[in-house]
Amino acid sequence: MATTAPAVIRPLAAVHLRDALTAAANREPAAALAALMHIDPESWTAIEQRASLLGTDLVDLLAHAARTGGTP
Repeated sequence: MATTAPAVIRPLAAVHLRDALTAAANREPAAALAALMHIDPESWTAIEQRASLLGTDLVDLLAHAARTGGTP
């Protein structure tokens, strides 16, 4: 039985995600959107998969960063 390897988050996509979360925490929605738009499709899928494993999604992660200023 063949198993499918999980999608890979490329390093540059991880940087863009971090930038998006930081921008959301700093209440800079345009910068957050710009950072998200730079994420490649394969990495986007991987990010969604990992967020799902944590019981959340990217919108909730961004909203949490905006609410808390990026602190846990």
